[in-house]
Amino acid sequence: MGATASAGHRAPRRGPLPLVGQVLASSRPLSWVNTAYPFAAAYLLAGGAVDAVLVLGALWFLVPYNLLMYGVNDVFDYESDIRNPRKGGVEGVVLDRSVHRLTIVAAVLTNLPFVVYLLAVGDGVARLVLLVSVLAVVAYSAPVLRFKERPFLDSLTSSTHFVSPAVLGLALADAPVEETTVAAVVGFFLWGIGSHAFGAVQDVVADRAGGIASIGTVIGARGTVWFALGAYVAAGLVLLALPWPGTLAAALVLPYVANVAPYLRVTDETCEGANAGWRRFLWLNYLTGFLITQLFIWIALR
Repeated sequence: MGATASAGHRAPRRGPLPLVGQVLASSRPLSWVNTAYPFAAAYLLAGGAVDAVLVLGALWFLVPYNLLMYGVNDVFDYESDIRNPRKGGVEGVVLDRSVHRLTIVAAVLTNLPFVVYLLAVGDGVARLVLLVSVLAVVAYSAPVLRFKERPFLDSLTSSTHFVSPAVLGLALADAPVEETTVAAVVGFFLWGIGSHAFGAVQDVVADRAGGIASIGTVIGARGTVWFALGAYVAAGLVLLALPWPGTLAAALVLPYVANVAPYLRVTDETCEGANAGWRRFLWLNYLTGFLITQLFIWIALR
C-alpha cells in the first residue's frame, strides 16, 4: 500500500478541491473550538479587548494550529493509521501519501504569519509561552522527538496542546499570576492529562502490535482508565480552590468521571470497547464548553 502505481495502473488524478479537503479534514474540524475557545476566553477574562490580538489569536488557534497539530500527526502516523479501523471519520482522516507534502507545507505556511505576529506583539513571557506551545505541537508527532511515543510525557504534552492557548491568552493580556489563575490553569491541565490518557485506552492492543509505546501500553488499559479517573478527580479538587461561583467549575469534571467509570474493569483484550466512551467525550466537550460559558457570563455580571 502506498507504492508507486505502475504505468498500466496509475492512480486517478485528483483535482485541487479533494486535495485541499483532505488537508483541511486532517485538522479535525470537530476539535477546532477546543483550542480557539480557551485562548479567547482567557484573553477576554484577563482584561483583553476585542482587538487584533484576540481576532488573529483566535483564528490561529481555530484552524492553522490544529492543522499543525493533527495534520503533521497524520503524515507521520500514516503507516499505523492505515491499519487503524477508527481512522477515516471525526477521529482522524487517513491522508493519501500524495498529500503528505502538501499538508506539511500548508501547516508551515498557515502558521508562520500568526506566530510571527504574536511574537511581535507579546512580551517575553508571552513569547516563551508561544514557543513552548508550538514546540509541544511539533514534538508530539515529528520524527526523532515523537513525544507521543514517550509514556506519560505523551499525556503531559497533549494537555499542553490545549492549556497553552489559554495561558497565552492570559500572558498577552498581562494577567497577574494569582492563586485563582494558577488553580484554573492547573485544573485544566489535569483535565487534559486525564483526557489524553483515556483516549489511549482504546488503542492499547493496536499500539502494542505496531510497536508504538504510550501510557496505555505501559500500564495497560485498566490502569490507564484508573489513571484518567484520578486525573479528573484531582482536577475537580484543584478547581474547588476557585472563589465562588468559580467553584462550580469543579462540578464540570463529574460528567467526565461518569464517562470513564464504565471502563474501570476493562482489560487489554476489550480495550477497543472504550471507543464508545471516547466518542462521547468528543461531544461532551461541547456541553462543557456551553456550561463554562454560562459560568463565565455569571462571573462577569456579578
